[in-house]
Amino acid sequence: MTLMLLDFLIAPAYAQQAAGQSPGLFEAFWPLLVMIPLFYFLLIRPQMKRQKEQRQMLDKLAKGDEIVTTGGIAGRISGIGEVYLTVELADNVLVKVQKSAVSTVLPKGTLKTL
Repeated sequence: MTLMLLDFLIAPAYAQQAAGQSPGLFEAFWPLLVMIPLFYFLLIRPQMKRQKEQRQMLDKLAKGDEIVTTGGIAGRISGIGEVYLTVELADNVLVKVQKSAVSTVLPKGTLKTL
């Protein structure tokens, strides 16, 4: 019983046949040739697309937009600088945050319903 279980989990080693022809260059590297485009289309390309969308969102920020930062702070933009935004969290409560900390732009009027 245990031997059958071990054979199921670990493949038994058998003696190889006599030395034959070694695999060709294509046969040796085909997994690598398949993996490179796979990594590009599944990992690199979607990441570049997300970065482009984030950059476009940050470029479109305007005074009066309602935003949420990566830290979860929601507020209204009251001033825009080159690198920093002034965000109004409540009446007369202003906080400066980096533009890169903005995660989403909320639809107008969202803060009133919170």
